This record gives sequence, structure tokens and C-alpha cells, in this order.
Amino acid sequence: MPDFRAYCLPATPEPMEITLSPEESHHLVAVNRARPGDSVVIFDGRGSEWICELASDRKHGAVLKVRFRQKATPLPYQITLGQALPKGPSMDAIVRKATEIGVGRIVPLESERTQIHLDSDRSARKIDRWQTAALEAAKQCGNPFLPEITPVQKAVAFMESARGYDLKLISSLHPGASSLKRVLATFQTSQGRPPRTVLWLIGPEGDFTAAEMSLSRTSGFKPITLGPLVLRCETAATYALSVLSYELQNAG
Repeated sequence: MPDFRAYCLPATPEPMEITLSPEESHHLVAVNRARPGDSVVIFDGRGSEWICELASDRKHGAVLKVRFRQKATPLPYQITLGQALPKGPSMDAIVRKATEIGVGRIVPLESERTQIHLDSDRSARKIDRWQTAALEAAKQCGNPFLPEITPVQKAVAFMESARGYDLKLISSLHPGASSLKRVLATFQTSQGRPPRTVLWLIGPEGDFTAAEMSLSRTSGFKPITLGPLVLRCETAATYALSVLSYELQNAG
């Protein structure tokens, strides 16, 4: 894979040249120090990539000559992460790791134990920040698909309205939670195939409340244990998404 990656939405699917935005130009030329003649992959976050050569290293409008276009094959499954908002900058790290793992959609949630509450302006700024974090992660890891990041939603309302998933999971510290492997095996046996769309909810500091867990069960979520230790939010999200992705990649 070439050393440099940049994000752009070309005006046409088959451009001869691509001019980057000032932000992307600065990152490519000033930060990554790309020079004319270097190979650069331009991606649109939707699976299309253009293999290019840097023709002009203008810091506010770098120009690239397109060699050819390629289309990435999407994963045979899609994971949605429903993440209760943690304190501090942890959500940025969660978004980065989720992008690296290949999550298709991220839903930020306000739960009963969420300790930060965002008004509309702060929520919009946070979403912009998380989208930037996802873009940075996609450049670094080579993921040609950017996850959709939705507006912040109430956890209870989201649980009740979540539809269209083969499997709905919720991480739990409460007694009676099952292992992921057991739940996936049960689905495989009953459906004759692995799940293709999976929603996984991760709680805030202190986990979801007993009332929220009860509602999740009535809404069709399967409680999943992440082991005997209490994990930090960002650790729980990364762990859960990693083991789920591994199991789905290797499902028969």
C-alpha cells in the first residue's frame, strides 16, 4: 500500500485530476511531507479509491493525477456500535478503534448513568470531532469505509426502536450474561448462517442500570459477558468489537 492516503469526494467517478481541500492538502503536504511524484491513495469513505501521483504540492490545494480507480469489497457483515457516552476524551479513542476494526455505524447514547449531557450545539461539535477522529483512523489503517456517526440518542429510546438487525447484543456485568461464542453458535444453528447485521451496546462507567438491562431484554437484546473483570469503557468497546469481528470473519 502506498505511504500516503487522503480523503476527497471527487465530482465524478472517473476524474483525471483531483484537487484536495485546504485541510487535506495541509495534512498531506505539510504534515506527512508528500512531494511531487509520490503515490497517494485518495478515498471517499464509501469504498472507492483512486491511485494517484502527487502533481502539485500546494499546501492549500494539492493536485493529484489519477492513475486508476479501484473499488474495495465491503465486509460480509456490518457491525453497529451503540456506545453510552463516557467521560473525558474516551469517545474519541473508541471511535478510532471502531473505525480500525471496521464498524459500519456508531450510535452515541445517553444512558441513566451517563455523566455528560450535550445540548444541540455541543452535540454537533462533538460529532464533527468524532468524524475527524474516524477519518484520521481510516487514513492510518487503510480502511476505505468511514463509519456513519449518528446524532446522540437516548439509550432507552434507541433500545426500543432498534430494528433490522440479525442479532442485538448488550455487554453486561449483571448475572446471567452469556458468552459471545454461545450466542453466535445458537444463531448459527437456528438460522443456518452467521449473522450479517449485529448491534452491540456498550454501557457507561458503572454499566447500564438494572432497569435498562431489563428493557434491553424485552427489546430483544442478548446480554453478553466480557469476562470477570470490570473494564474501562474504551477497553470494553475495543474488546467487544474485536472478538465479534474475529468471530464473524471466521464464521462458517
